[in-house]
Amino acid sequence: MSETANKEVPTSRLKKVSSILVTQPKPSDEDSPYFALAKKYKIKIDFRPFIEVQGISLKDFRKQKINILDHNAVIFTSKNAVDNFFRIAGELKLDIPIDMKYFCVTESTANYLQKYIQIRKRKVFVGQKNAMDLVDQVKKHKEDSYLFPCSDIRIGDFPDYLRKNNYKFTEATFYNTVSSDLSDLKNIKYDILAFFSPSGIESLFHNFPDFQQNETRIAAFGPTTAKSVKDANLILDIQAPLPNIPSMTGALEEYIKACIKASKE
Repeated sequence: MSETANKEVPTSRLKKVSSILVTQPKPSDEDSPYFALAKKYKIKIDFRPFIEVQGISLKDFRKQKINILDHNAVIFTSKNAVDNFFRIAGELKLDIPIDMKYFCVTESTANYLQKYIQIRKRKVFVGQKNAMDLVDQVKKHKEDSYLFPCSDIRIGDFPDYLRKNNYKFTEATFYNTVSSDLSDLKNIKYDILAFFSPSGIESLFHNFPDFQQNETRIAAFGPTTAKSVKDANLILDIQAPLPNIPSMTGALEEYIKACIKASKE
């Protein structure tokens, strides 16, 4: 069995893969490894976000009684957080101080800041893959007052760390995560469904309460997503990241190769 497959999954589920639905937007990069994977193994890969982000209204933001300028540092975990932070700041007609510090979960998120500010003139600190990678950065700025713009649904590891270690920290909802309307997928079947957040699993059952997995394989990225799959009594066939396989595309490829091998045995 492929090391990407859950150890509890029987080898009988290693069946031919002809189609994959990735529950995220289609990559804009023509060199995306998803496209290379589809071409290499001659499989169909479709993209469809299972969740949507909706910015909250200024009225709802004000109900939280949060003053953005009471903070001198902002933690961004996504481009959605960046967009909605600057949207709300604009609607409040705030001038964000030039010495505001920005802590970004990845280099991609940091580069996205250029849409709103000149990065070379600002203090920007960058992690690697996830929010917890920023721990070493914030330790160097223990006296700062942090604002954490987030969704109404978010992973709590990093906020919990800040609270536990007595940082000056405010968590603020700037946008909501809601299930997409997937009714047009009702009669469409895929060999693999690839999920990236617990919200994606929630959306699956919100749209299809009677969903039966049967021979559909499930891939999950991250431990919280994997837990949500199991909590929903679904079989977790493919898990990422793994020590030697950091990406979803890598995990999918290992599984596809295992299926090809199984078919020859």
